[in-house]
Amino acid sequence: MENNCCADDEIKTLSEKLKVCGHPVRLKILCLIEKEDSCVTDLWQCLDQSQPVISQHLAVLKDKDIVESDVQGNRRIYSISDPFIKNMVQSFSFVGRIGSDPR
Repeated sequence: MENNCCADDEIKTLSEKLKVCGHPVRLKILCLIEKEDSCVTDLWQCLDQSQPVISQHLAVLKDKDIVESDVQGNRRIYSISDPFIKNMVQSFSFVGRIGSDPR
């Protein structure tokens, strides 16, 4: 009988990524940069969090290869680099409402 289960190392990697993305601030960051690649200033202004807080969360996401950054002039622009996480965030029906006026 063929074993169709996911390999343990794949499950561990996915589990770690989901755990990292499960933090509310990180999840909001991912939803925002899924809508539009953004810099730290855009994110902290939209999320009403301090710049160091946003930078720390981005560093955690970058460390797990979930986001990547590209330098454009004097700004560092972040985008989702992990296809699994990108697909997951795109599947959220509320993504279009993050950072928008709820009215």
